[in-house]
Order: sequence, then C-alpha cells, then structure tokens
Amino acid sequence: MTPLEGTIVLDLSRVLSGPYCTMLLADLGARVIKIERPGRGDDTRAWGPPFVGGESAYFLSANRNKESVTLDLKHPAARPVVDRLLARADVLVENFRPGTLDAVGLGADAVTAAHPRLIYCSISGFGQSGPRRDEAGYDAVVQAESGLMSITGDADGPPFRLGVAIADLATGMFAAQGILAALIALGRTGRGQRLDVAMLDAAASLLTYQAEMFLTAGITPQRMGNRHPTIVPYETFAAADGTFVLAVGNDALFQKLCEVIGRPDLASDPRFATNPSRVEHRDALRPPLADAFLRWTRRELVERLNAAGVPCGSVRSVAEALADPQLAARDMIVVVEHPTAGDLRVLGTPLKLSDTPAVVRTAPPLLGGDTDRVLSGELGFSAEEIAELRAAGAV
Repeated sequence: MTPLEGTIVLDLSRVLSGPYCTMLLADLGARVIKIERPGRGDDTRAWGPPFVGGESAYFLSANRNKESVTLDLKHPAARPVVDRLLARADVLVENFRPGTLDAVGLGADAVTAAHPRLIYCSISGFGQSGPRRDEAGYDAVVQAESGLMSITGDADGPPFRLGVAIADLATGMFAAQGILAALIALGRTGRGQRLDVAMLDAAASLLTYQAEMFLTAGITPQRMGNRHPTIVPYETFAAADGTFVLAVGNDALFQKLCEVIGRPDLASDPRFATNPSRVEHRDALRPPLADAFLRWTRRELVERLNAAGVPCGSVRSVAEALADPQLAARDMIVVVEHPTAGDLRVLGTPLKLSDTPAVVRTAPPLLGGDTDRVLSGELGFSAEEIAELRAAGAV
C-alpha cells in the first residue's frame, strides 16, 4: 500500500514546477492523469538534446509514474471529457498564468463551485493576487527577482543562477506539501480548498537566514563564493589534486580539524578559538589552512577528516556523484521499462517510508499513450465517440 493510493490527480501543468509537484504525488501512490496538448504535449518534450527513444531527457526527469491523455482544453468538444475527469478527481494542479483557465471555464471559482470536494492547486510565477499577478514566471527570472541570484557567485564576479531550476523545484515541493495538508483537511471536513503557490514566494522563503540578517540587523547579504556568512571555515579548498568542501560547524570540530592537519596552534590562537572570532578573522585564517591542505591529496584529506568526524566531501561531477554506491544502496537510481527507450535509468525517490513506501512504478508516458484507455475504459466514451473527438482535434 502507498500513502496516496486511490487519490486521483488531474495534472494540467507543464514544464517543471507543476510536473515536479505531481511526480512527487505519483511517487506516493497517487494516480496522476497528465493532460497534454494534442500533437505537441508538454513543452519539455521538445527541450533537448539529449533525446532517448524520441523523448527528451528533461521531460523524462519529471514525469514518471504518470498517464498521458491528450486533450485540447480550448476545444468545445473536449468539455465533456474534462467534466467526467473532474467528477473523478480529488486534486487538480495547474500552472497557467492567472486567469488563463477562466477563459475556458476551468478557473478555480467555476470548478470548485461544481466540485466542492476538489483540491484546486494553482502554481504561478507571482501568485493569484498582488500587483504582479499577471507576469509570467520563469525560473531564471524568479531566481533573479527573489534575491537568490544576488547571493550566488564569487564576491568580485557577476551573480549566477543555480545549476538546477531551484525556484521551479522548490515551488513544486511546496505545492505538493500544501496538497498533502489539504488532503488531510479534506478527510476531516469533507471540503476541498484552493491552493495558491507562487514561485516568488517559494524562492523568497529559501532565503531563510540570509533574509533574517537583513530583517533583524539591516545587513544586505552579498555574494561570497563558497564561503558561509556566519560559519568559518565553511567553504571549498584545494587539495593537491582537486577541490573539496569543509563544513566546520562548531569549535570542537575546528579543534579536530587543526589536529588532523598538524596545526594545533591555530585552534589555540585567540583569533580563531571561537566561531564568532573566526568569522571576524576569516581572511587571516584561510591562508594557513589552504597551505596545510595542499600537503595531501583530496582522498587522503577526506578520509582523515571523516575519520575524525569533521564534515567534508569531494567536489564531484554529476557523473561521479551518480556512481556513488551509497545512492545505489538507497535505490536512488532505478530502472524502468520505457516503450521506446527500453531500460531507462531514472532517479529514485528520497522519501523512505517504512510501512507505505513511495515507489517508482512506471516510466514517463508517451504523448497521449493513455488517451483511448482512459476515455473508453473509465469515462465511458465509445470507440466512435473517441474517433469523432480525435477527428475534431479535441483529443
């Protein structure tokens, strides 16, 4: 048994924030019916190369465990299909610009009035309210507008976007969290509700301690490269043959670090004895540490420091990281059978529940691969009716 077994999610979203949300729900056992445009599908189906078996790697990354039904939401003939799907659904997820679905009669007001038990989740760039509600939300724009980009990069260099679409991904996670809370409330009250999840809100919430430094002390955080604003040493260093990261979170760990590298004098120096002092004198501390680290290879340092309990790790490529036996032991890379790509390796789920586990069951779907089965077997459309809908361009 999975946690969301029996829950039906109607997924009207595309690209990443919405699909990532619904994939998380699908991993937890929800049945996700992804609605895609006939002949074209989710935008990310064309985002490549690389393509595997005719499918883009980008699309494959966020759409496992789903079914694909092609449906033109703007076509009048498609409305009976939508109505029957809504009658069965527990959750609807969409990430169009605010007001877009109102134009086709599928806005939150109309749908929740007809289906009061439905959880209607709207994901957008700036939210369903406020002066910027009509602006389009793209991850790079939101990373910039939220302040995240301003604190990412070298101190004397330009701001950088994170290497993954963190605003999209965080929004998807918050949306999934909100849906789970709404499902719990539904079980208690019998009523559905609306969720309004904005990418700007999600990205701003990730600022955490950086935001609080400004809100409480008026300090505007600056780019610091890989350094930490309030912990020292907490950054990358060079070993003899590569780069590693060091995360010394307290004074006891700093003393262990100094013992490992043969510099106990640094731990006894009043400038470095406490973390606040190390933060104040970080520029004086870094050179002797950097010189000491160059005496070892990265592997030697990481092994010695780990043995002493000092948090550290090699800066690895994606290929190196995915080859880690720890990920294999945790089922974080799994193989699923795809109709055109064959044995397809995808990331596993990080949610490890003891009694109701999250499961990667099926590969990402082919465009419209489930249309006929869903319309005929579950919604009651005859073969002739489906043929007419397809001829009209509605499905």
